[in-house]
Amino acid sequence: MAMGTHIRNPIEWSWDQLKLSGHAVGSAAHALDEALDDREAAPTVERIGFADLRDALAKGLADFGVFRSDVIFLCLLYPIVGLVLSRVAFGHGMLPLIFPLASGFALLGPAVALGLYEMSRERENGQDADWRQAFGVMRSPAFGAMLLLGLLLLAIFALWQVAAFAVYNVTFGPQMPASLESFAHDVLTTVPGWTMIVVGCGVGFVFAAVVLAISVVSFPLLLDRHVGLSTAVVTSVRAVRTNPGPMAAWGLIVAAGLVVGAIPLMLGYAIVIPVLGHATWHLYRRVVPRPAAARITQQTS
Repeated sequence: MAMGTHIRNPIEWSWDQLKLSGHAVGSAAHALDEALDDREAAPTVERIGFADLRDALAKGLADFGVFRSDVIFLCLLYPIVGLVLSRVAFGHGMLPLIFPLASGFALLGPAVALGLYEMSRERENGQDADWRQAFGVMRSPAFGAMLLLGLLLLAIFALWQVAAFAVYNVTFGPQMPASLESFAHDVLTTVPGWTMIVVGCGVGFVFAAVVLAISVVSFPLLLDRHVGLSTAVVTSVRAVRTNPGPMAAWGLIVAAGLVVGAIPLMLGYAIVIPVLGHATWHLYRRVVPRPAAARITQQTS
């Protein structure tokens, strides 16, 4: 007697995800040992133009159109976390760190978009995908390498907060502003305020450039190919060196998108982040093309 399809309820699905997470954490130590092992040759890096950026954004929008309800649900976490962090900074007299915290999303973006890369990859392979596919990254053989790279970005994010606070202390400090209104007034209407803006943006640019160079294609590459962490990072740096103009433009697109998304209480992140995440996958695919054997297999499948 054939058994009918069993539709799992949310509790069963959540339990399965907890077991999956436990398995992923349990195997992370083994994965970390293999994080630096290369199982494929260094990937080829292609030259791209500004038209490829438009194409990547168009494909990112197309993916967002397919997964719209799924990714909005998934990515609502980002504005919630941003608002909580801002509230903590405001409540503990750390007003100067509100902007660095918000802008820090650009530094962590390549890591938090991993699930979006996986959704685009599954759709590219002709698979039916939804927001649950985002958890598939924990089954990846490169999970340990991605974890290490994510921790590196988190460390860079923390250094950015320290640097931003140091810039504030040099230009304004050490006393904290009395209120948000007075702080905004002093920043926009005084010489120390404009000095802080210029120096802070310059320091932030350095952090953003470093993150762009080491991560613009490294996370998608680790998810897609059997390469080690060092090869993924070196390939990402090569991609930026080979395409300095388009990659600089891509960094500006990401920064502008995050600024726009942050304006309405960061709620725009629920749309901006998934579009940029999906688009990053397609940009990676253009910069680091599939091996010839993989393209033939996909065409014949």
